[in-house]
Amino acid sequence: MVRKSNEKNVERIEHKFGADGFITVRNLINNDQELNNKGRCFAHTTVAPGSGIGYHVHNGDTEIYYVVSGTAEYNDNGTITTISAGDVTFTPSGTGHGINNKGSEPLEIIALIIYS
Repeated sequence: MVRKSNEKNVERIEHKFGADGFITVRNLINNDQELNNKGRCFAHTTVAPGSGIGYHVHNGDTEIYYVVSGTAEYNDNGTITTISAGDVTFTPSGTGHGINNKGSEPLEIIALIIYS
């Protein structure tokens, strides 16, 4: 199966989990059935400069980010680090994370959320 890029699968989300600014999410799957009910998100997310995804805790699922381009400040359970293109983050159930694009270029990540 091939899915062509489709603008109807794109959404702009302001102040995600209380963060500044906005993110743009291009949903690469449409529902959890497409992940065989093993997950709920596979998306290409763009975090605008000065924007972020606020700190939040995952319960019952795990989130993985693959950084495609850009640089950001990443909060890994209270430990702040810089992430950039090629980095992978892993947030298992019961732990939390957040991300802030402090740079001047958009941050692009692939996000995958799988059930625990």
